[in-house]
Amino acid sequence: MRQISLVLSCLATALMLGLPTQAEARKACAPRDVIIEKLAKRYGEAPQSVGLAANNQVIEVFASDENGTWTVLMTRADGISCLLASGTDFETLMVVPPGRPA
Repeated sequence: MRQISLVLSCLATALMLGLPTQAEARKACAPRDVIIEKLAKRYGEAPQSVGLAANNQVIEVFASDENGTWTVLMTRADGISCLLASGTDFETLMVVPPGRPA
């Protein structure tokens, strides 16, 4: 549940700051399988969460438990993925929903 909040926060921030220009987006976009392979090989990142945005684009969070890096990836219907955000110090949180015993 907390990871979904992280994804939504990243998306809201990206929308508020504005999406990259078309030229910038081309630099950080590639076929999904190419990006996923690089995230796995270079950073040890694997999928952590996924969701469907209102514009029918898939948003995924990839992260590494070993080194704490994370990446938010957006994939279009044509299979092209673009990096939206990345960083360090990723943590998986176990959040108990309100009203449920801990």
